[in-house]
Formats: sequence, structure tokens, C-alpha cells
Amino acid sequence: MDAPNKRKKFFLLGCLFMSVFVFILLYRLQIHTQFLTFSAHLPISLICPKNDNKQSTTEVEIPYSGEEIVAKCKDSGIWTVKPDGRLGNNMGEYATLYALAKANKRQAFILSDMHNYLAPIFQITLPVLHDNVAWHVPFKEYWIHDWMSEEYNHIEESFIKLTGYPCSWTFFHHLREDILREFTIHDYLKTEANRVLEGIKGSRKNVTYIGIHVRRGDYINVMPNVWKGVVADKGYLEKAMNYFRNKYKEPVFVVASNGMNWCKENIDNSKGDVYFSGDGNESTPGKDFALLVSCNHTIMTIGTFGFWASYLVGGETIYLTNFTLPESEFLKLFHYDAAFLPEWIGIPADLSPLLH
Repeated sequence: MDAPNKRKKFFLLGCLFMSVFVFILLYRLQIHTQFLTFSAHLPISLICPKNDNKQSTTEVEIPYSGEEIVAKCKDSGIWTVKPDGRLGNNMGEYATLYALAKANKRQAFILSDMHNYLAPIFQITLPVLHDNVAWHVPFKEYWIHDWMSEEYNHIEESFIKLTGYPCSWTFFHHLREDILREFTIHDYLKTEANRVLEGIKGSRKNVTYIGIHVRRGDYINVMPNVWKGVVADKGYLEKAMNYFRNKYKEPVFVVASNGMNWCKENIDNSKGDVYFSGDGNESTPGKDFALLVSCNHTIMTIGTFGFWASYLVGGETIYLTNFTLPESEFLKLFHYDAAFLPEWIGIPADLSPLLH
């Protein structure tokens, strides 16, 4: 019995020795290469393209003072956008930055928070400005309203951080093909969406998929109490769905919403042509978005999530229009003609609940 016990003790001591050795090795590696932590003072290269359309670049080692960054990257500039809101907001901010930087011949970068939000869903290409670099750039915040204005084509500052919640086609529609490429959904999400659509197709031979996004959540209270407006109701959805039921032989409606219980109670599925997607979990928007974008046409209510699904699908879109009272402060921030494409079909909202 003594020999096995001795062997066991030697084995445990050997494991302990190796653990200590590996820990010390990794700790020394951390000190010399910053492998386990990322020091704020670790030099990072930032490439500043020249404005002469040539391949030459200026390489800036960070950290640098604000004055040195201005001197080395002033010609090309460094433009970014503040990532606010959720998926639809981030997409609008990305597309607006992309378009305005091009218009002003500046180099666009996105911050790491935006990259972490969008990159798992889309094949975006704008370079990322790491937090340790962005901290040294002398940005000037530049607020923009939610429609294109001529002065936005003539912004002279080299170091701009756009702010606001822009999501208007008037900024970027002339670059539609570029925007569609930027928001190409990753294959793993496309594959899953196509699998779901194939599963709900059933025995239908000439199926037409219509994605429906029903925005509820905080809007249920915010719209009537803050903006003197309404969200989409049962009557609006019936009118929009009947438009497609009358036009297509075998329509299938794919519903995504952050108020799925309401949808199941108020959307008529007596014909068996409605599929309710998921449980309205807003922490995983990529799956619902990919499903909507894989459809042929769209019914949207309000909000940027529905706008982007409609814009990327490119089919027929029905949207809720005139959903606030004329005196609403919301109309100082939002213009219907800048929010919805001219070819989209608007159905006016029922404002009677606000009048009573």
C-alpha cells in the first residue's frame, strides 16, 4: 500500500510544480507582450490615407498628443459616429457615417462598440477605431438631424464624431448598392432563416413571404404620452395584410415583434397563413432581422428596425403614416418624406384614441 501512496504523492507534487511553472511563465509573458491585458499605453498603428487617391499612407503610432494626430491625419481626417440605441439605430448611424464621410472625402472609422454590435450580423467593412486610439483623437461632436441637408456636404472639420439618431434614406440612398453590401447578412443567419421559411412553406407551391415587424415595447407609452402619437393597431395590420392577400395567391406572413403576445391576440390567423417568429427577445435581434430580410415584401409599423428590414428586402413595403397629431413635437425631429421611400405605400393611422 505504501508504494502506491508514494506514487500518488509524487504525482500530485509534480502537478503542483507544473501549475506553478506555467503560471509564472504566463505571468512573465503577460509583462513582456501584454498577452493577458491590453495596456492603454501600448503603441497602436493608425493608418491615415492621403486624399490624393494614391496608395501612400501616413502611419501614426499611438499614443500621440492631439496636436500630433491633427498634424499627421489632417488631410484625410478621422470621422466616426457615436453608437446610440439598438440594432436599427446603429445601422442608421453606420450608413449615415459611410455616406457623409464619402461626400466630404474623409476616412470613416467605427468605434468598437458599434463593431461589436453589427459585425456578428453583417459583413461590414469600415475599419474599427480602437478605444485606446479614439481616446487620443481630438474629435468635435457634430449633431445631425434625421434628414439630409446641403450643409452636411460641406463639413470642413477633419476630426468629427457624428451624433444623433439618423436613419433617413436621404443620406445614403444614392449609395444603395454600397449600403446593401455593407449590410450583407452572414451566411449562418441566412441559412437559419431559409430553413425556417422552408419549414413554414408546407405544401404551398407559389408562396410569397411577407415579413411583418410590429414595434411595441416602450413605444406603447412613449408615443401617446410623449409624442401625441399612436403605434400600429389591429385595424392597420388587417388592411396591410389584406392588400397582400388580395394580390398574391399564397401569401405567408412572418411576424417579428417585441410584443408577441399582443400580436398573437390581434393578428388574424384563421387562414393558417401567419407564422409568429420567436418570443420577442430583443437581446438576440439578428435571427428575427435575418428572417424578415429573407422575405419578399414587408409590412412595417414604426421604428428603425422595420425601416431597415424593408430597405434591405427591396420589395413592396407598407408602412404606418401620419401616426402623430399635427402639433406633435415629434415632427420637429422626424419628417415622413425623409423616413419612407416615395414608392412605399402608407396607410394612415387611426388617431381617434388620442382625441378621446
